[in-house]
Amino acid sequence: MTFKDQIDKNRLPGHVAVIMDGNGRWAHRRGRERIFGHSQGVKAVRKTVEAAAELGVRYLTLYAFSTENWNRPDDEVSALMDLMVESINDETHTLIEKQISLRVIGDLNRLSANVRERLFETMRITSSGSRMTLIVALSYSSRWEISEACRRIALAVKEGKISTGDINEEMVSANLETSDTPDPELMIRTSGEKRISNFLLWQLAYAELYFTEKLWPDFGKEDFYKAVADFQKRERRYGKTSEQIADNR
Repeated sequence: MTFKDQIDKNRLPGHVAVIMDGNGRWAHRRGRERIFGHSQGVKAVRKTVEAAAELGVRYLTLYAFSTENWNRPDDEVSALMDLMVESINDETHTLIEKQISLRVIGDLNRLSANVRERLFETMRITSSGSRMTLIVALSYSSRWEISEACRRIALAVKEGKISTGDINEEMVSANLETSDTPDPELMIRTSGEKRISNFLLWQLAYAELYFTEKLWPDFGKEDFYKAVADFQKRERRYGKTSEQIADNR
């Protein structure tokens, strides 16, 4: 029996977030440059998006490029941006065909005009996709996001639009990049690293975390199904006891 066969489609995580890690190591093990690993990682993106959509996952967020990644060598960053535009051009028709809408979160002002223009155009023409929302975290870090939310809330207080007593968890959530998106229920990270790396720190508060040794270019559909099957075996208590959860079933 495959992992896909084990999945109960009535208990799917509504939102899955993925830290795509290991492209560089995958390339180095083959004696190739890091960018070769990134180019092969695009295939894993395609497989993961297809797997999530086929299962019926409503939201899929992929951590593509962090604000810290701007510190990488200029030639790698430039190659990554070129690969980004090329991948968007190649996949736009598929997104439209499969009714998948694209959203991008992050500090997009740091991107080149060419990359921003292509992203905005793809978001526009895929906006009617109702099967799944694909969210790409690009030039993103959670500390940047939370800092921006704090800045907006502080400005609203300064302008007299709200008082400090109005500030609560809901207000913070409403000022995040993901304000109109449910929090992830499952977070997957590849490559064997067991950390969150400044990714959706607020939103992952109650997410189930799944780590796999697979490097990202080797991550396929069955690996995604395995993560979802594992998720479905876990008891999600949200601070309650197992007995309370059982009583409410």
